Amino acid sequence: MTEPRYTFIDADTHVTEARDVWTSRVPSKWKDRVPRVERDPDTNSDIWYIGDRRLAPVGITAVAGWPEPIPKHPPRYEDAHPGAYDAKARLQYMDENGVWAQVLYPNIGGFGSQLFLGLDDAELKLACVRAYNDFLIDWIEPDPRRFVPIMATPFWDIEAAVREVERCAARGHRGVLFTGEPQFFGLPLLGDHHWDPLWAAAQDAGLPISFHLGSGEFLENFTPERLRVDGVPASFARIGSALCLENGVQLADLLLSGVLPRFPELKFVSVESGIGWIPFLLEAVDYQFEQMQVRRDRPEFELRPSEYFRRQVYGCYWFEKIGPQRLLDLVGVENIMFETDFPHPTCLYGNIQETIEESLGQVSEEIRRRILYDNAAELYRIEGPLAKA
Repeated sequence: MTEPRYTFIDADTHVTEARDVWTSRVPSKWKDRVPRVERDPDTNSDIWYIGDRRLAPVGITAVAGWPEPIPKHPPRYEDAHPGAYDAKARLQYMDENGVWAQVLYPNIGGFGSQLFLGLDDAELKLACVRAYNDFLIDWIEPDPRRFVPIMATPFWDIEAAVREVERCAARGHRGVLFTGEPQFFGLPLLGDHHWDPLWAAAQDAGLPISFHLGSGEFLENFTPERLRVDGVPASFARIGSALCLENGVQLADLLLSGVLPRFPELKFVSVESGIGWIPFLLEAVDYQFEQMQVRRDRPEFELRPSEYFRRQVYGCYWFEKIGPQRLLDLVGVENIMFETDFPHPTCLYGNIQETIEESLGQVSEEIRRRILYDNAAELYRIEGPLAKA
């Protein structure tokens, strides 16, 4: 049997959560209020519910390899790619595609844990976050070297969030999932000192902060009116494109927030949002920064925003060709990671190595390795076959 040839670290993938993530991990008094899976007798499909509210079909976030386009999807767990929900099958899939390690993000709780804000019990909200974080540590047990668990955060409670960062860092989590726009949920802006204890806890633990695409509220983009006018596939395509630019808005907020000067060792990652827009944003924010003479009343800014970006921020790309072929020097080769978004609707599947060649075939082996492997390995402290001596 041929030994796998590992060529990259996948900086953004998703785990299709087990049906009992929450029902098996919260006290029995809450079992009917947490996310659960029920089989729809009319369609014979597995559906996520929370309380009486229908959330989404299980298979809608696990379509890798499914032969029909969105909105079609695997109806049940057993119809989806087994690597979506089973860690051992995921490792086999990784071996087949040259992936040494994968960074793991959620589905059901939201890309910023925002689902749980709708619960009216503070203890229950926290229990849901902790249950997911514990599940993820259990899920990676087949090979913790090759999985990078990113913890969910009870961001609505700063003291609980700090405690959870400390708890999860001790358990093996290697990053913190956080909403890039807390103000959308009625909470302080990123630059508010309210968040300083969280930034400090993450910095002390060496855990980067992830702003995953869609970490705010985006379900309003799937209103009945929008679906009627645009249709389902076009609605998915529009929001999938627009959310990348929403991450640009969040990044501009971060670069001018004062967080990066205050916490110079803390890293941030813009996840599943691409890199092609980053050079324009950096040029624009530097220009506005100088024109507005920001340093007059913000002396903590010893560097320009673009310089803080290159010191502390990463972007991730998957399908792009223009950005990797033409803009690497403008983004910074040490600020870019590669991802596949497996097993989501727009993931790379069956074309991973071809996409890598199309996007990075013109660069040196040194630059290629830095983007595909070294940046992620250093950021997440990943040891493996390509680790530097």
